Amino acid sequence: MNYQELVKNAKEVIGPHCKVCPECNGIACKGKIPGPGGKGTGLGFIRNYGDLKKISLNMDTIHNSIATSTKQVLFDVEFDLPVFAGPIGAVQMHYSDLYDDMTFSEALLKGCKTAGSIAFTGDGVKDEVYRGTVEAIKTLQGHGIPTIKPWREGEVIEKIRMAEQANAVAVAMDIDAAGLSILAAQGKPVSPMNVDTLKNIVSSTRLPFVIKGVMTVAGARKAVDAGAYAIIVSNHGGRVLDETPSSIAVLDDIVEAVKGQIKIIIDGGFRSGIDVFKALAIGADAVIIARPFVTAVYGGGEEGVALYVNKIKEELANAMIMTGCESLKDITKSKIRCTL
Repeated sequence: MNYQELVKNAKEVIGPHCKVCPECNGIACKGKIPGPGGKGTGLGFIRNYGDLKKISLNMDTIHNSIATSTKQVLFDVEFDLPVFAGPIGAVQMHYSDLYDDMTFSEALLKGCKTAGSIAFTGDGVKDEVYRGTVEAIKTLQGHGIPTIKPWREGEVIEKIRMAEQANAVAVAMDIDAAGLSILAAQGKPVSPMNVDTLKNIVSSTRLPFVIKGVMTVAGARKAVDAGAYAIIVSNHGGRVLDETPSSIAVLDDIVEAVKGQIKIIIDGGFRSGIDVFKALAIGADAVIIARPFVTAVYGGGEEGVALYVNKIKEELANAMIMTGCESLKDITKSKIRCTL
C-alpha cells in the first residue's frame, strides 16, 4: 500500500462529514461539528493551515555530504522523529462506525510505535473510552500518552493513577477542551483550571505532565509555574473558540519567553515533514499531527499509520538535506523565511 492508495481507501469508509480533501485546510468542513471542522467560521483551523504556508525554506546544498538524523529525545525516550499523533476522540460521531474510540486508538498506538513515534490518546464522556485506551497503552509496555479532559480535579488524578499503572511515558491534559460544549451537552461538563489546581495535579504524579492548549506567553508562564514538563501550543484545531490566531503565529513569542524552562510542542495544521521543519526552526521541540492520522487509520489501520509517519520522516529528512541540517539542532531560524 502506498499513500495514494491509503487516501483512496479512507475516502470510501470515513463517513459523511470528512471529505478527505486533497488539501486538509479546513475550508470545505468549516463549522461542521460533529465532523472535523473548525468552530463557527472555521478561521482557527483555516489559519493554522494557511499560516504555515507563509513560511518558506531557504535551500542551500553547497555543503559537505551529510547523514541526517531526525531523532529526538523527549520524556526520556528516543524517537525516530519529533512528530507524534494527536489525541482524537468520538470518532464514531465525527467520522464513521468503522472504528470506535478504542479500536481507533489501538491502531494509532501500534502504528506509531512501529514507526518510531508515539501517540497521544483521547478521553471521553464514557469512562470505558479512557480505560480502554490506557489498557492498550499498557499492552505496549507504556508506549503512549493518555490525554485527560479538564474534568474535576479528583477525577483527573484518578485517571492519572491509571496512566501510572499502565507505565505510560507521560500523561497530558487538553485544557483547551474547556470550551467543548459538546461534552456538557452529553452531561459531563469541563471547565478551565487555575494555576494552583494545576500544581496539585502535576505534583500528584511522577509522570511528565503535558498541558495542551497554550496560546499566549502568559499561559505558557502559568504552565511553567504549575510545574508542567511540556506545553502544547494549540488552539484545539480551531474547534473550541472561533477566530483565534494560528498556533504557528504565536509560537515565536512563546519560545522567546519560556524556551529552556519547559518543553515546547505544537499542533495545528501540520501536514508534511516540511511543515514540521518550520516549527522546529522557530524553536519547537516536537510537533503533533492529528486530522491526517484519521485518514491514515481509516485508510490503512495500523499499517496506514506507520506509512504516514514514515512519509513525514522522509520529508523532514529531505528538507534537512536540502537546507544543510545534519541534526535537529541545526534547524534554526536561519533556515526559513517567514512572512507571518
